[in-house]
Amino acid sequence: MTAQHELDTVGLVCPEPIMLLHKAIRKANTGDIIMVMASDPATTRDIPNFCRHLGHALVEQAILDDGNYRYMIQKG
Repeated sequence: MTAQHELDTVGLVCPEPIMLLHKAIRKANTGDIIMVMASDPATTRDIPNFCRHLGHALVEQAILDDGNYRYMIQKG
C-alpha cells in the first residue's frame, strides 16, 4: 500500500498526533492514504476513534519492531 501523505508524530504526546492528523486529513484528497508514525500509546485508542467518528478508514494498524506504531488511514 502506497501512502500519498506521511505524518511523523514520533516523540509527540496526546493531543498533538491527533491535531496533526486532523490537519493532514484536511489537506488530503478523498481516497488518499495517510501514513502516520507514532510513539504515544494513546494513539492506539485515539486514531481508531478519530477515524470512526469522522468517516475515515483505518486500513492498517501495526506495532513496529522499535515499539512505534504505524497507521494507514484512507480519507473518507
